[in-house]
Amino acid sequence: MNSTSTSALAGYQFTRGMADDDIAALASVATHVKMPARHRLFEEGGTADRFWLIQAGRVALDMHVPGRGRVVIEALGMGDVIGWSWLYPPYQWRLGAVAMQPTQAFEIDGAKVREMCAADPGFGYELTRRFLVIVVNRLQATRSRLLELDAHPADWP
Repeated sequence: MNSTSTSALAGYQFTRGMADDDIAALASVATHVKMPARHRLFEEGGTADRFWLIQAGRVALDMHVPGRGRVVIEALGMGDVIGWSWLYPPYQWRLGAVAMQPTQAFEIDGAKVREMCAADPGFGYELTRRFLVIVVNRLQATRSRLLELDAHPADWP
């Protein structure tokens, strides 16, 4: 990726305060992508091999709930990070994701980032620390949404 892309990655809350070399490393394995509305980024249970930094648009995270079908857990937009399952074995998506509207993002190759983490433990620690915040937030959102489902079953499709 070029320096403009490195600068664009540096503008995210996720990368704020990260060393310039670490941002450049992420940029080197990132691709700018455009997704139409209703494009499914990944399915729950599928192989997790990448993550995204949303530049524009909205993406819904969903999960299959027995007796209910797909349930939206959280909607993410500009500046948000989608995907953490690529970082932790067994590298399977814990949720699904679909573009709610046309979306632009930086798609980052998870396998290559894992290699970078193994080669540079400091980079690996920094990235893991940042993704742990995302994991905790997603677990809380999932918990809240499922409690809402239990409390108000008539409100769900």
